[in-house]
Amino acid sequence: MPENTEFEEYGLPRATHEEADGPSGSVVLGEGDYRYEVSGKNWGMLPDGWKYKEATAVGVDQQDRVFVFNRGTSAIIVFDTDGNMIDSWGEGIFKSPHGISFDPEGNLFLVDNGDSTVRKFTPSGELLMTLGEPNNPSPPMSGIPFCVPTHVAVDPGTGEFFVSDGYTNAVVHRFSPEGDLLATWGESGTDPGQFNIVHNIAIDSQGLLYVADRENHRIQVFNRDGEFQTQFVNMSRTAAIYIDTRHDKDIVYIGEYFAGIGSNHMGTNLGPRVTVMNTKGEVLSRVGIESYGSQHGSFFTPHGISVDSHGDVYVAEVSHSDYGSNWNIDHELRSMQKLIRQR
Repeated sequence: MPENTEFEEYGLPRATHEEADGPSGSVVLGEGDYRYEVSGKNWGMLPDGWKYKEATAVGVDQQDRVFVFNRGTSAIIVFDTDGNMIDSWGEGIFKSPHGISFDPEGNLFLVDNGDSTVRKFTPSGELLMTLGEPNNPSPPMSGIPFCVPTHVAVDPGTGEFFVSDGYTNAVVHRFSPEGDLLATWGESGTDPGQFNIVHNIAIDSQGLLYVADRENHRIQVFNRDGEFQTQFVNMSRTAAIYIDTRHDKDIVYIGEYFAGIGSNHMGTNLGPRVTVMNTKGEVLSRVGIESYGSQHGSFFTPHGISVDSHGDVYVAEVSHSDYGSNWNIDHELRSMQKLIRQR
């Protein structure tokens, strides 16, 4: 999986067993109106013997049901906001779960970066659409869908949807509601309109697209036709993005990976963290300042993010891929957190 290379690339140290376990208790993170209590342990009550392995994405529907897309016992696990499991499905379908999002009717787009497909399901797990031929990706950097795609954003006004593609392409695709390819834009690079890992995508209430250009450490903003509008910089490695459009002003939530290297792994304000912004790119809150880890008040790798109607934030982290698989520990790292907004 693409994430697996990041440990060696950044020379991160192995953790001790104590570091992986972390202390007990809870802490409050953030600033101003966006302060959150963090429990520091895996959120969601799983049946005995079940595991996330790692939660890669999370989405909250209009009924405040929390859908966790994960690489463990069941690919889709559905909770209420108290963490009680209410449904599960998806066993044996996905090779490498990656991204989750909803259309206006509440159907789910699920992106499998392992077999380079985008599938659409009902909330109960009925398959409605498959885009891409499983296990037959397009040529790398061809711009043809799909070559290790990552996420989907749906325009609630038109039903059109946009796919970030992704790890081995450097483009965004625009599709009709029926799944017909309408346009593609983007290329490899660091200039505006270019990408270095198109990792996540979201759409605001005005129809503007926000792309998490992860290894360029920025968010790029485009109109529906792919015309560059602006960019938000001074970020860490921007991996996850969610825009809450249910209020008077859109609020942007960004999950960021650690951006340091082995020699400064103890550094602060380098991620991993959650940043809350407005659509002008003004930072409202930085949630988390410490380096990576299981200790309360820290994150591993925020890979997916969503928000419920109460303003509470759900963060899915690829902890196993980026850390656990290299630390030689005998238990599952935390990969699913809920941040409870302080009111």
